[in-house]
Amino acid sequence: MPPTLPNFSNSVKLKYVKRGYQYLINHLLTFLLIPFMAMILLEILRIGPVEILKLLSSLQFHQFQVLCSLFLIIFIFTIYFISKPRSIYLLDYSCFKPPTIYRVPFATFVEHAKIVLKDNPKSIEFQMRILGRSGLGEETCLPPTIHFIPPNPTMEAARDEAELVIFSAIDNLFNKTGIKARNIDILVVNCSLFSPTPSLSAMVMNKYKMRSNIRSFNLSGMGCSAGLLSIDLARDLLQVHPNSYALVVSTEIITPSSYKGNNRAMLLPNCLFRMGSAAILLSNHRKDSWCAKYRLVHLIRTHKGSEDKAYRCVFQEEDPQGHVGISLSKDLMEIAGEALKSNIRTLGPLVLPATEQLLFLFTLIGKKLFNPKWKPYIPDFKLAFEHFCIHAGGRAVIDELQKNLQLSAEHVEASRMALHRFGNTSSSSLWYELAYIEAKGRMKKGDRVWQIAFGSGFKCNSAVWKCNRTIKVSTDGPWIDCIDRYPVHIPEIVKL
Repeated sequence: MPPTLPNFSNSVKLKYVKRGYQYLINHLLTFLLIPFMAMILLEILRIGPVEILKLLSSLQFHQFQVLCSLFLIIFIFTIYFISKPRSIYLLDYSCFKPPTIYRVPFATFVEHAKIVLKDNPKSIEFQMRILGRSGLGEETCLPPTIHFIPPNPTMEAARDEAELVIFSAIDNLFNKTGIKARNIDILVVNCSLFSPTPSLSAMVMNKYKMRSNIRSFNLSGMGCSAGLLSIDLARDLLQVHPNSYALVVSTEIITPSSYKGNNRAMLLPNCLFRMGSAAILLSNHRKDSWCAKYRLVHLIRTHKGSEDKAYRCVFQEEDPQGHVGISLSKDLMEIAGEALKSNIRTLGPLVLPATEQLLFLFTLIGKKLFNPKWKPYIPDFKLAFEHFCIHAGGRAVIDELQKNLQLSAEHVEASRMALHRFGNTSSSSLWYELAYIEAKGRMKKGDRVWQIAFGSGFKCNSAVWKCNRTIKVSTDGPWIDCIDRYPVHIPEIVKL
């Protein structure tokens, strides 16, 4: 019998080979400079100090040449500092914590569905099946008007929900930071479904008696990705207005989205969306660099709108019976995947280490030149980020991103637990996830966070933050009364 080759996977730890490769590539410049510097040092020792002094004394510098050289150096440094973008700091943020009286246990949800949809048993069964697989827990909350039988989604009720979630988050933020409303220079409020007149941003300005010259913006119709779009707008404004504070409010008023018909695509949001809001305070003051929690490093926007179905993934419509609600298309996951790929192609070269970029390049070249069947190399984003905040839009979204980005259970823990505790809070979900990481005491100085948001249109937006200081476990926040119970096991199917 011919001798068998040894099992190299057991005799050689491949992970140490990969670590060695990463260390070599990441320090390649250092390894190349060491021999060069050694050669210069040896040459200096060979010449000797006497010859070096003679060489220096033989050089003659004209006064005009010296002044021109100094002027050129000063000019280059001035241009560099003028053209360098201002650093944007996240001083703090606050998430709305719904009162327990708004809690909707599974039993309550099913009981109300059976009463409201008593003539459509298939719709009741569909909602029960979706809820059991959704990944939501028993403590998610809905606004008061949806607790009514039947729900009564009036304009007044939607305004009441907006005041509750927005004002609560802003009040808590001002209390934590000590910033007064009159100090705010820029205000951005985003809410997709509820866009009244006067606007929500006007409501905030009137409530807190903000200055008349404040730059105020109200964004609507942009889905769950609008939170990072608001951050992007605030960043652009902070780049051109020095020494300013920007208040960003991300929320979704779900009172108007309460659906009482039997269209399954429109019943789905009833099972997933819950009330929530987040208020974020940004600054471009240099003095805030030492006290701010995070610094904004990158913000990438991707709009996958080349196909008509991209615009039809998430939209509000009216069914034949006259009931209005949000419709979620079956093409949502496919279009979201394409948008994510486009976003990664832009973000990857900015954040990935050289080791991952070279492996990706070699795989791409090999696929083009040698074997088209080669699988594309998926970069290891765990080398670029310590924490991941994936939009808690649903269990399927988190599962798919965990699989495609090859993330561990701990990396997606914040997203799963936020979905379980608060449900899909739309554009504010990323901040509930960041609050979870902080509440667990995992955020250390220098850590990098990747926030990934999806929304209608179809958009995929990414924000990269770097932690300025080790974050102490907060004595308040949305997780304060339950963080000791998390993480919890979430079964694949909950029997209702």
